[in-house]
Amino acid sequence: MASPLNWTCEMPDRIDAIAAAAVDVARQAAIVEAGPNQVGDHLGAIREGERLVTHFFACLHPGYVGWHWAVTLARASRARTATVDDVVLLPGNEALLAPRWVPWSERIAPGDVGPGMLMATPPEDPRLDPGYSAGSDPKTPEEAIEIRAVVRELGLGRMRVLSKEGRELACERWLSTHGPDTAEARQAPAPCASCGYFIRLRGELGAAFGACANTYSSSDGHVVSIDHGCGAHSDVVEDRRGVELPPLLWDDSADTHEAMASVFE
Repeated sequence: MASPLNWTCEMPDRIDAIAAAAVDVARQAAIVEAGPNQVGDHLGAIREGERLVTHFFACLHPGYVGWHWAVTLARASRARTATVDDVVLLPGNEALLAPRWVPWSERIAPGDVGPGMLMATPPEDPRLDPGYSAGSDPKTPEEAIEIRAVVRELGLGRMRVLSKEGRELACERWLSTHGPDTAEARQAPAPCASCGYFIRLRGELGAAFGACANTYSSSDGHVVSIDHGCGAHSDVVEDRRGVELPPLLWDDSADTHEAMASVFE
């Protein structure tokens, strides 16, 4: 015979009969929460735990199609009635839901920062490297903060500079808008590198990019690649600006003048 200490009784996962039968109690709780004429048919009940049952009712509100009311009832041990534990409105499979919330760091797009707006730089932005690392890269965020504080206090220069990834991303953006493959560049008489309005960038990026200073160009004030181009190139001279018209075949201006004079006589 087994010892009483080792004997266990497996209770079946049966729904509590009293809580399951209290449909009217659950419906009344849903009506109190939703208001009159907002609670529909009883859709069923499920066991949530021991003496814990949730009843479901259809939602009749036109703004919540596909949603349902869920009323959870609980029954205390040896009690003969169930009491309301919770009332919530839940979406079903066909419910219309709001779009998934996306953090601002994933929503932000180029050009979104306007006048008066502030955008915090992420502490681990891969586009930036420490401007002064004292011979080694910081291993922890605390070390990075300490280094930036020293740089600020001693005036050693910029606290952060573009990383290799940051430069590569910038080059991709500039080439897509002011590179050699644009329609404007393909029809240009010469590349930007030979234009008098071209101001080359300094440093590593200057090998491939510069800024346009031609007020009449659509690229004015933008970074352009050396092989970009436009129709406002400085080497375009006056005799090339206009398009010569073919010779006149018939001058009907005299006939037109005579006809108009006869009309007003």
